[in-house]
Amino acid sequence: MSQDTFPINGVDHVRFYVNNARQNAYFYQHAFGFDIVGYAGLETGLKHEVDYLLKQGNTRFLFSAPIRPGHPMAEKIAQHGDFVQDIAFTVDDVDWSYKTAVERGATPAREPFSLSDEDGVVRLASIKTYGDVIHTFVDRNDYRGKFLPGFKDLNEPGDNIGIVEVDHIVGNVELGKMNEWVKFYADVLGFTQLVSFDDKDISTEYTALMSKVMANGSQTVKFPINEPAEGKKKSQIDEYLEFFGGAGAQHIALRTEDIQRTVTHLKNRGVLFLHVPATYYETLGERVGQIEENVRDIASLGILVDREEDGYLLQLFTKPITDRPTLFFEIIQRKGAKSFGKGNFKALFEAIEREQALRGTL
Repeated sequence: MSQDTFPINGVDHVRFYVNNARQNAYFYQHAFGFDIVGYAGLETGLKHEVDYLLKQGNTRFLFSAPIRPGHPMAEKIAQHGDFVQDIAFTVDDVDWSYKTAVERGATPAREPFSLSDEDGVVRLASIKTYGDVIHTFVDRNDYRGKFLPGFKDLNEPGDNIGIVEVDHIVGNVELGKMNEWVKFYADVLGFTQLVSFDDKDISTEYTALMSKVMANGSQTVKFPINEPAEGKKKSQIDEYLEFFGGAGAQHIALRTEDIQRTVTHLKNRGVLFLHVPATYYETLGERVGQIEENVRDIASLGILVDREEDGYLLQLFTKPITDRPTLFFEIIQRKGAKSFGKGNFKALFEAIEREQALRGTL
């Protein structure tokens, strides 16, 4: 494990800009089991937007929506649809983090500033990354409240489905841009490359992509970065870039300690997953060896399994969670494995291609 040259404690929260924050909050509460724990809006003195804070385990999602014409994010939402706008990091020194990142080549998004109320002070600053995604540095060491000044507490519990934390977030970038953003994360934030996959690793008869996985020194933050590769037909990355209108966050992997429980709850609540054919499980034992789970049980849920030298992992991918074929989620359980399911790439791609064919975008 490499030493951190840019200390980051972890993902603080993921901020989505959406057309309707209230409806998104209720969807993630009822479908994904998040608690709605905070709110900011007109009633709290916020004049231009509303924000709903949701939490489950160590995962915090913030849903923000413009409430006045001319809001700076309204045009971005029109371009992208509902999208991940901010992947925020908890740090111990916002001013050092911002100054160092900019000195190393980051483009500023917002210079360091403070928010305060009766519970103390939070320090924040932001830099730009691929597309319209930013990274905000957050230091709340001098804050006793739950999240940020200006939020009022809400207590609208969901039915917890076992989501522990954000495991990784995947970014899709344009052809030829992957290495540029790999270099950005290495040079600016001190990330190192965990693994890379080329078009021989991630391909089917029709489509392919290339991917490199970057992580901070403690591996608390992991970002695979994808770009399209040449194939006979339009790949999922090409489809994403077309419908999203550029580079952006493609999917968020949520880690659970009991994937069967988590996926069962999600399916019962109407969340749609990619279909895995029964033939995938006929040779599962030969591919991954002994696993603790009953193969018939995981087959009934469509859960994928992959093994590496440190152990194995179980994973499953939702269909796009919005109207556009862009953002989706991965549910992942790690049984020692540190990688990303290379052995499942072909099955996953073929499942995505079947969905693309239905949409007429393959």
